[in-house]
Amino acid sequence: MKEEVILGIDPGFGRMGYGIIKKNKKGEWDAMGYGCIETSGKYSFVQRLAQIHQALLKIIDTYKPTRMAVEELFFFKNAKTAIEVGQARGVILLTGIESNLAIDEFTPLEVKQAMTGYGRAEKRQMQKIVAMVLNIKDKIKSDDAADALAVAICAGQSLWVKKLNK
Repeated sequence: MKEEVILGIDPGFGRMGYGIIKKNKKGEWDAMGYGCIETSGKYSFVQRLAQIHQALLKIIDTYKPTRMAVEELFFFKNAKTAIEVGQARGVILLTGIESNLAIDEFTPLEVKQAMTGYGRAEKRQMQKIVAMVLNIKDKIKSDDAADALAVAICAGQSLWVKKLNK
């Protein structure tokens, strides 16, 4: 059976967080890479979606994930922003499908529950736990990248539970 490499995504169109994890020989998760895809407001919205697609293809080509985990939209005060992030999510999901990746989706509540045992955990708590689980010594500078790593870890835990139930 092929080792799982999980690409976690915190969707957005101005900035999209990503994080790639893989199990090490001890059975613990390691971060292979993480960061943000940023698009410039000087381009049209459609061009920004194309930039997300192209950058995501490069990440997939570089890290060769077997699975993609994407955070679901939860709540937005601004309907226009929600629609635009929803469209970016569509591009992200289609890119994963075209790349033959298994796809998992988790709400922010599910991710926080899986990481901390509490669905209302604060960003700071989440970042500390993500760094601890992945043995990352330096502070993860981007909230979006930390969220994406948390989504990937959540998918990894979900796989473990699925294997237990077989």
